[in-house]
Amino acid sequence: MELVVGRVAKSHGIKGEIVVEVRTDEPEDRFAVGAVLRGHKPREQTVSTYTVEAARDHSGRLLLRLEGVSDRTAADALRGTLFVIDSAELEPSDDPDEFYDHELEGLSVRLADGTEVGTVIEVLHSAAGELLSIRRAGDQSGELLVPFVAAIVTSVSVADGVVEIDPPEGLLDPDFGESADGK
Repeated sequence: MELVVGRVAKSHGIKGEIVVEVRTDEPEDRFAVGAVLRGHKPREQTVSTYTVEAARDHSGRLLLRLEGVSDRTAADALRGTLFVIDSAELEPSDDPDEFYDHELEGLSVRLADGTEVGTVIEVLHSAAGELLSIRRAGDQSGELLVPFVAAIVTSVSVADGVVEIDPPEGLLDPDFGESADGK
Protein backbone atom coordinates (compact mmCIF):
# COMPACT_ATOMS: atom_id res chain seq x y z
CA MET A 1 0.00 0.00 0.00
CA GLU A 2 1.32 3.42 -0.95
CA LEU A 3 1.62 5.97 1.87
CA VAL A 4 2.23 9.70 1.41
CA VAL A 5 5.13 11.06 3.50
CA GLY A 6 5.22 14.57 2.01
CA ARG A 7 3.74 16.89 -0.58
CA VAL A 8 5.43 19.68 -2.55
CA ALA A 9 3.54 22.86 -1.63
CA LYS A 10 5.48 25.34 -3.77
CA SER A 11 8.87 26.52 -4.90
CA HIS A 12 11.06 28.69 -2.67
CA GLY A 13 13.48 31.24 -4.05
CA ILE A 14 15.19 31.08 -7.43
CA LYS A 15 17.68 28.24 -6.92
CA GLY A 16 15.24 25.32 -7.14
CA GLU A 17 14.30 24.77 -3.51
CA ILE A 18 10.85 23.37 -2.73
CA VAL A 19 8.61 23.68 0.34
CA VAL A 20 7.42 20.28 1.53
CA GLU A 21 4.34 19.67 3.68
CA VAL A 22 5.59 16.86 5.91
CA ARG A 23 3.25 13.90 6.48
CA THR A 24 5.54 11.59 8.40
CA ASP A 25 6.70 11.27 11.99
CA GLU A 26 10.27 10.79 10.78
CA PRO A 27 11.11 13.72 8.48
CA GLU A 28 14.77 13.72 9.56
CA ASP A 29 15.10 10.18 8.15
CA ARG A 30 12.77 10.35 5.15
CA PHE A 31 14.16 13.67 3.86
CA ALA A 32 17.81 13.33 4.90
CA VAL A 33 20.56 14.42 2.51
CA GLY A 34 21.18 11.53 0.11
CA ALA A 35 17.74 9.98 0.63
CA VAL A 36 16.05 8.79 -2.56
CA LEU A 37 12.41 9.86 -2.72
CA ARG A 38 9.73 8.37 -4.94
CA GLY A 39 7.09 10.83 -6.08
CA HIS A 40 4.20 11.36 -8.44
CA LYS A 41 1.47 13.89 -9.13
CA PRO A 42 -1.96 13.11 -7.65
CA ARG A 43 -3.97 10.72 -9.83
CA GLU A 44 -0.92 9.88 -11.94
CA GLN A 45 0.67 6.44 -12.00
CA THR A 46 4.15 7.40 -13.27
CA VAL A 47 6.57 7.48 -10.34
CA SER A 48 9.82 9.45 -10.52
CA THR A 49 12.78 9.29 -8.17
CA TYR A 50 14.50 12.28 -6.60
CA THR A 51 17.66 12.44 -4.51
CA VAL A 52 17.78 14.95 -1.65
CA GLU A 53 20.74 17.27 -2.14
CA ALA A 54 20.01 19.59 0.80
CA ALA A 55 17.37 19.89 3.52
CA ARG A 56 16.76 22.67 5.99
CA ASP A 57 14.12 24.12 8.26
CA HIS A 58 12.94 27.62 7.41
CA SER A 59 10.28 29.30 9.57
CA GLY A 60 8.82 25.93 10.57
CA ARG A 61 8.73 24.58 7.01
CA LEU A 62 10.90 21.93 5.41
CA LEU A 63 12.87 23.18 2.40
CA LEU A 64 14.49 20.65 0.09
CA ARG A 65 16.85 20.95 -2.83
CA LEU A 66 16.74 17.93 -5.13
CA GLU A 67 19.42 16.80 -7.56
CA GLY A 68 18.58 18.02 -11.06
CA VAL A 69 16.19 20.72 -9.84
CA SER A 70 18.29 23.86 -10.11
CA ASP A 71 15.90 26.75 -10.80
CA ARG A 72 12.49 28.08 -9.93
CA THR A 73 10.87 26.77 -13.14
CA ALA A 74 11.94 23.18 -12.39
CA ALA A 75 10.83 23.55 -8.76
CA ASP A 76 7.44 24.99 -9.82
CA ALA A 77 6.92 21.94 -12.05
CA LEU A 78 7.03 19.75 -8.93
CA ARG A 79 4.18 21.61 -7.18
CA GLY A 80 1.64 19.07 -5.91
CA THR A 81 4.01 16.11 -6.19
CA LEU A 82 3.37 13.48 -3.53
CA PHE A 83 6.39 11.74 -2.01
CA VAL A 84 5.42 8.15 -1.21
CA ILE A 85 6.70 4.97 0.40
CA ASP A 86 5.36 1.44 0.37
CA SER A 87 3.79 0.40 3.69
CA ALA A 88 5.94 -2.76 3.56
CA GLU A 89 8.99 -0.50 4.09
CA LEU A 90 7.78 0.54 7.54
CA GLU A 91 9.28 -1.00 10.63
CA PRO A 92 6.70 -2.35 13.09
CA SER A 93 6.22 -0.12 16.10
CA ASP A 94 7.77 -1.24 19.39
CA ASP A 95 4.86 0.34 21.27
CA PRO A 96 1.72 -1.84 21.35
CA ASP A 97 -0.39 1.32 21.66
CA GLU A 98 0.96 2.96 18.48
CA PHE A 99 -0.56 2.32 15.07
CA TYR A 100 -0.03 3.53 11.54
CA ASP A 101 -3.15 5.00 9.95
CA HIS A 102 -3.25 2.29 7.28
CA GLU A 103 -3.30 -0.40 9.99
CA LEU A 104 -6.53 1.03 11.45
CA GLU A 105 -8.35 1.71 8.19
CA GLY A 106 -10.72 -1.15 7.39
CA LEU A 107 -10.93 -2.48 10.95
CA SER A 108 -14.35 -3.37 12.35
CA VAL A 109 -15.58 -1.15 15.21
CA ARG A 110 -17.58 -2.75 18.02
CA LEU A 111 -18.91 -1.92 21.45
CA ALA A 112 -17.67 -3.89 24.49
CA ASP A 113 -20.82 -6.06 24.32
CA GLY A 114 -19.99 -7.05 20.73
CA THR A 115 -22.51 -4.76 19.00
CA GLU A 116 -21.16 -3.80 15.59
CA VAL A 117 -20.83 -0.05 15.06
CA GLY A 118 -19.15 0.07 11.63
CA THR A 119 -15.78 0.20 9.89
CA VAL A 120 -12.88 2.65 10.21
CA ILE A 121 -12.63 4.42 6.84
CA GLU A 122 -9.99 7.01 7.73
CA VAL A 123 -7.89 8.42 10.55
CA LEU A 124 -8.18 12.20 10.70
CA HIS A 125 -5.47 14.33 12.29
CA SER A 126 -6.76 17.57 13.75
CA ALA A 127 -5.34 20.22 16.04
CA ALA A 128 -7.40 18.70 18.86
CA GLY A 129 -6.10 15.17 18.24
CA GLU A 130 -6.83 12.12 16.13
CA LEU A 131 -10.35 11.06 15.13
CA LEU A 132 -11.53 7.77 13.71
CA SER A 133 -13.89 8.32 10.78
CA ILE A 134 -16.29 5.39 10.91
CA ARG A 135 -18.80 4.27 8.30
CA ARG A 136 -21.80 2.92 10.23
CA ALA A 137 -22.76 -0.70 9.64
CA GLY A 138 -25.36 -0.86 6.86
CA ASP A 139 -24.87 2.81 5.91
CA GLN A 140 -23.43 3.70 2.52
CA SER A 141 -22.80 7.39 3.22
CA GLY A 142 -22.06 9.67 6.11
CA GLU A 143 -19.54 9.21 8.84
CA LEU A 144 -19.30 8.99 12.57
CA LEU A 145 -16.31 10.73 14.17
CA VAL A 146 -14.91 9.13 17.32
CA PRO A 147 -12.00 10.68 19.22
CA PHE A 148 -9.06 8.26 19.22
CA VAL A 149 -8.39 8.50 22.96
CA ALA A 150 -7.95 5.74 25.55
CA ALA A 151 -11.11 6.76 27.44
CA ILE A 152 -13.23 5.90 24.36
CA VAL A 153 -11.12 3.47 22.29
CA THR A 154 -10.60 0.73 24.86
CA SER A 155 -8.70 -1.75 22.68
CA VAL A 156 -7.30 -2.21 19.20
CA SER A 157 -6.39 -5.58 17.72
CA VAL A 158 -4.93 -5.28 14.25
CA ALA A 159 -4.48 -9.06 14.18
CA ASP A 160 -8.19 -9.64 14.89
CA GLY A 161 -9.28 -6.65 12.80
CA VAL A 162 -11.25 -5.06 15.64
CA VAL A 163 -11.40 -1.71 17.39
CA GLU A 164 -13.44 -1.77 20.59
CA ILE A 165 -15.00 1.47 21.84
CA ASP A 166 -16.85 2.60 24.96
CA PRO A 167 -18.43 5.87 23.79
CA PRO A 168 -19.99 8.42 26.15
CA GLU A 169 -23.76 8.70 26.04
CA GLY A 170 -24.99 10.39 22.86
CA LEU A 171 -21.80 10.00 20.78
CA LEU A 172 -23.34 7.32 18.57
CA ASP A 173 -26.71 9.09 18.34
CA PRO A 174 -27.20 10.22 14.71
CA ASP A 175 -29.00 13.37 15.94
CA PHE A 176 -26.31 14.26 18.49
CA GLY A 177 -25.79 18.02 18.57
CA GLU A 178 -29.05 18.93 16.83
CA SER A 179 -31.70 20.96 18.60
CA ALA A 180 -35.21 19.60 19.26
CA ASP A 181 -36.60 21.40 16.20
CA GLY A 182 -34.08 19.63 13.91
CA LYS A 183 -31.88 22.64 13.21
